[in-house]
Amino acid sequence: MQITWLGHSGFRIEIEKAILLIDPWLTGNPMFPASREAEAVAGATHVLVTHGHGDHIADAGRIAAEKGIPLVGQYDLMGYLKGKHGAEIIGYNKGGTVDLAGARATLVTASHSSSVDGVAVGSETGFMIAGEGHTIYVSGDTDIMADMEWMGEYHQPDIGILACGGHFTMDMQRAAWAARKWFNFRWVIPCHYRTFGLLAQDASVLKAGLPPDVDVIEPEVLDPIRI
Repeated sequence: MQITWLGHSGFRIEIEKAILLIDPWLTGNPMFPASREAEAVAGATHVLVTHGHGDHIADAGRIAAEKGIPLVGQYDLMGYLKGKHGAEIIGYNKGGTVDLAGARATLVTASHSSSVDGVAVGSETGFMIAGEGHTIYVSGDTDIMADMEWMGEYHQPDIGILACGGHFTMDMQRAAWAARKWFNFRWVIPCHYRTFGLLAQDASVLKAGLPPDVDVIEPEVLDPIRI
């Protein structure tokens, strides 16, 4: 398995026979070098979207349409993106699971908002992505929520990709608390941080709040993490 940060909340995950792009915001992302887009999207099989905010859907529909691959996510938001970009979609809802070239992606709840140009579109979500003997919890933009208790017990993710930069999502301290209380992660990768001065600029607080056997990996853009 290979996980590559694309800056902010964007990731490229190579798992089973799939290459998944999660919330790819490449155009205008201060963390992403625009000249390396071709490298970031090479071979992608699906584009997964957690919710409708511009820092998550900005390039998702365009990339899916250009590459002829499906957009995957919450039903109502997928309908909107299909109408705008003409891309193929796999629209489903929380509790549903779809097979993506051998990886199984379950849509789970988050606590945030979802809108396009100020108009509510669909609802905010995260993903549990299972494959190659691992389960990845992609939190999406969220605060701590009680649902994390059953999600951790039921799905038993060992990898957490957690939006924890603060202000718009839970911060590092809250993410560490939730991870300690409800999950048994082996690896944690923070995201939705460092992009702007308003957000946390490092994960020191997250590291300090987790047991020493949890490997907190601060990602670097386009530097693959192999698990």
